[in-house]
Amino acid sequence: MVYGRQDVVVNRDVDAVSVPYGAPVTIEEGCIATITQQLGGSYTVIVEGNMYRIEGADADALGFEPEVIEVQRPDGPITKQYVTDESWERLATCYDPEIPVDIVNLGLVYKCEVTEIAPEEFSIEMDMTLTAPGCGMGEFIAEEARSKLATIPGVKAVNVNLVWDPPWSREMISESARLQMGLL
Repeated sequence: MVYGRQDVVVNRDVDAVSVPYGAPVTIEEGCIATITQQLGGSYTVIVEGNMYRIEGADADALGFEPEVIEVQRPDGPITKQYVTDESWERLATCYDPEIPVDIVNLGLVYKCEVTEIAPEEFSIEMDMTLTAPGCGMGEFIAEEARSKLATIPGVKAVNVNLVWDPPWSREMISESARLQMGLL
């Protein structure tokens, strides 16, 4: 994990997403990138005054080992409780690229409901919001949550809904996250 800022030379062209707009871009080899956070398997970098997010699978472009997520099936049967617990653990690895707090502790996840659709097969219905309705990263963050939930053994379908009611407010941030952000 990278703490504080760190400058690196990008050693190959790498796909990224502009923050806060969510547009795909390519950061070219040879650029100087300042890493501002590395959380949840991705990097937030500043290149030439603009902020971008680079996936952990492309960490080698920044001089780090690529992120490899190993999915292991539980020893026993896959249960609704197992999928529920795994869901919350995986959602806690999704970060807003501008804020070093996961979406669970930011209070952005309103619902994560697991339904058994067959023996050891489940669907997940999730409602989440954003800190601001105009956030260009909204679909990106929702897709990250969806893809992480979809890797849970036994999960056959995931639906992530962006909702705006109730509107998000700072009071929804967990106490530990408020302390971390200096909001207490």
